[in-house]
Amino acid sequence: MPEIKLTNITKRYGNFYAVDNLDLDIEDNAFITLLGPSGCGKTTTLRMIAGLETPTSGRIMIGDRVVFDSDKGINVPPNKRKVGFLFQNYALWPNMTVYQNISFGLTNIKEKMPLIDIKASKLKAKIEALKHPKELKDILEESRNKDGKVDKEKVYLKLIDNYTMSMYSAKELYGLGVLEASDVSSAAKSKKDELEKELEAIVNEHRSKGEELGDESEIIRNGQVVTTIRSLSKEEVDLAVRRVSRIVKIGMFMNRYPAELSGGQQQRVAIARTLAPKPQVLFMDEPLSNLDAKLRLEMRYELQRLHLETGSTFVYVTHDQMEAMTLATKICLINNGVLQQYDAPLTVYNKPSNLFVADFVGNPSMNFVEARGVQGADGDLALDILGDHKAVFSPSDKLDLGRWFSERDAAKAKADADLELKKKDKKYVEKNNKDENFRYHISLVEEKEDYDDDPVITNEDFVIGIRPEFIELDDTDSAVEGEIYGVMPTGMESTIKIAVGNYLLTGVVFGSKLYKIGARHKITVGGDGILLFDRKSGRCITSGTLSLK
Repeated sequence: MPEIKLTNITKRYGNFYAVDNLDLDIEDNAFITLLGPSGCGKTTTLRMIAGLETPTSGRIMIGDRVVFDSDKGINVPPNKRKVGFLFQNYALWPNMTVYQNISFGLTNIKEKMPLIDIKASKLKAKIEALKHPKELKDILEESRNKDGKVDKEKVYLKLIDNYTMSMYSAKELYGLGVLEASDVSSAAKSKKDELEKELEAIVNEHRSKGEELGDESEIIRNGQVVTTIRSLSKEEVDLAVRRVSRIVKIGMFMNRYPAELSGGQQQRVAIARTLAPKPQVLFMDEPLSNLDAKLRLEMRYELQRLHLETGSTFVYVTHDQMEAMTLATKICLINNGVLQQYDAPLTVYNKPSNLFVADFVGNPSMNFVEARGVQGADGDLALDILGDHKAVFSPSDKLDLGRWFSERDAAKAKADADLELKKKDKKYVEKNNKDENFRYHISLVEEKEDYDDDPVITNEDFVIGIRPEFIELDDTDSAVEGEIYGVMPTGMESTIKIAVGNYLLTGVVFGSKLYKIGARHKITVGGDGILLFDRKSGRCITSGTLSLK
């Protein structure tokens, strides 16, 4: 499967930038989730890669092929990009059976492909099955109904599931009478010998023409596979349908109509239809959003298994961070059309690049606590937090805050200079949806009125980010006391709200202990994953430990 490379991709509607200067490398066989709030540009990004949307500028490569380049005027249409697209609405034809829905796109394919000897291919499949007489006998016995009669349709499906063959080949194999013979082993050997002679005759005929047959019965001439522009044969269409139906486990539903299927089964049909043409890349736009919570969880496991079995590159759009965390090899988090972070799920969770990422990923959300202080000679920061409380933040790695601020200011100056240079270009269109620092939320018992006043922020102003699992109730060793404000037990854990003065902290306590609202407990902050953010830029400075004084 190919890698996908986006370079300086921008999509603009007038002066609204849906995607702004996006650079993205999607590795071969990756499972990428495009994550972000509604309207952030994730679906637009997906549609641009698929060719359903034309970028305003930039370059897109799939494998070693340029499919879009604004400078060179290249724009390969969607049907030539060899990608599959699974929409939020499954878009199944209600008047077609499951089989017809899956095969519909295959019957319309007409392109350059290898020339196959279909008769030889069918013979190979039947010969392979006849090498396993015991399995054939078991298939027959497993296909009997309560009255002991053989259900032929069940036999056909089992043959298809056990061997790489079409329905046509399965029917022909059953018609040989081997499965119902008194001595299956002897009958299987006899028929196998006959079929091998037929196959040998076909091979010799090709050799007389200076041709050979490959492993997939493709015709080889002068060491090269013979190709021609053609449509798929009925045998090839059926093989493709049976292959994907086996992967998503819907072989028994081939004759049903979509209205006769559950939501999960319809989802599987849509996936099978997308996989049937063997796309290089599979794009999915919130495909699980129409399912109930339990089925959505089951389908996540199915998508994980599907990714491994197909070996395809998956690009998946979702606004559900749980889906992104559980499915992806990498998360691409976007806000206001701008890439915020592109990393493995646990990296995004434990080391968010800025306040927006920290707030968006994680359930319950991260606690944000404003702090003010300076760095001491030992590298630790003495902070004032939670009203009148003191704390010490100790960085995990060596930190020179003065240098960090200098690099921040230099990066800001360079970005401003680059923007001014862009503005001199006649083609430049000023961005209407301007990028602003993320406005994090401080949870309070009594919320204050927000008059949109911008406070004066200095290099002594920080934001401390504390994941709920790091909040600990410790009645023996802490100077900070809080009151249980709310409790939500779920069995193996409880989510609690703790009031410290007018500030509310969210904690997750594991175990089945019950907490009483109004009870007072001492609070500590554990772990070395406490995050220090620069309040001026919103960027994460470092992680470390926090000691409450």
